Amino acid sequence: MKTSLFISYAWTSDPHRAWVRLLVNQFRLLGYTVQIDAAVEYGSNLNSFMRELTAADHVLLIADDNYVTRADEMPNSGVGIENRWIRSVFKEKPISWLSALFVNNPKYRLPAWLVDENPKGFDFNSYVDRSDFPGVDQIESLWRWVEGLPADKAHALPASVLLERIARIERIDAMRDPSNYANPALADRVTFRHRDHNAYTLGHGEYEFKLAFSDHGDDSVYIYRDHGLHAVGLITARDFDRHTVDIFLRPGRTEKPRVGQSVVVMNSFGALCIIEIEGVQRETNAAKFVPGEVTFRYEILIDLLPVNSTKST
Repeated sequence: MKTSLFISYAWTSDPHRAWVRLLVNQFRLLGYTVQIDAAVEYGSNLNSFMRELTAADHVLLIADDNYVTRADEMPNSGVGIENRWIRSVFKEKPISWLSALFVNNPKYRLPAWLVDENPKGFDFNSYVDRSDFPGVDQIESLWRWVEGLPADKAHALPASVLLERIARIERIDAMRDPSNYANPALADRVTFRHRDHNAYTLGHGEYEFKLAFSDHGDDSVYIYRDHGLHAVGLITARDFDRHTVDIFLRPGRTEKPRVGQSVVVMNSFGALCIIEIEGVQRETNAAKFVPGEVTFRYEILIDLLPVNSTKST
């Protein structure tokens, strides 16, 4: 289950609210469930709000000066009401349940009821005169507290390393996305790096064909009837009738067309597709790696008629 956070703050100013929203989005990006008072109606949703508050794994008080003033002197304000509820369950919670983030609060003021409790605090104050602004270190320290990790980072991996690893994984996952290796059109031209994916999908539904290739020669490739094709055959005639192109189908697993040659493939529905090989790049494992790829033009036959043709009447 995702760790849940409840954030209590004052609507001190638009820039302050924007800062809080940025913090919320940072934690949501990290996978946390975050609740803030912007979604709460203090009247009819009181019970729901209390459930969210008491069920939260951690509560963060964004303690700017205005927040502390409202908590202490304005009990009927939103901040005052939230503090009353937080205080009512505070003693039942572990010491790690609540922490304070000091923002525009250089004296580190806390609501009066919380001073003697000495909660964990994080300094998010900005000091413009010395160009000292909160950033990565504060966010990381807060994250480590939320996760129950020690403040000592002797055994920690830097966030930059973790993000770099995540980026590597995501790049490969994006490259593996099947949509990169599919074209629903009934006729088109395709270049396919056949080592990157096990097959390239043409068409859709009963007119879907999954083509698998591998290197054969400098100007030729293997094409396989694997991945759902029922048959494949090399078209050996220069001039052929598309209505009878199925005569070239063979029962074997592969064909080896050269550049300029065509093959016909049949899927499990008996539909046909003509593939013309336009270019071949054989894989080269040298100082400069060159991936193997095949460029082909295809045409899926509908009712044994080529795409864009019409039946005569």
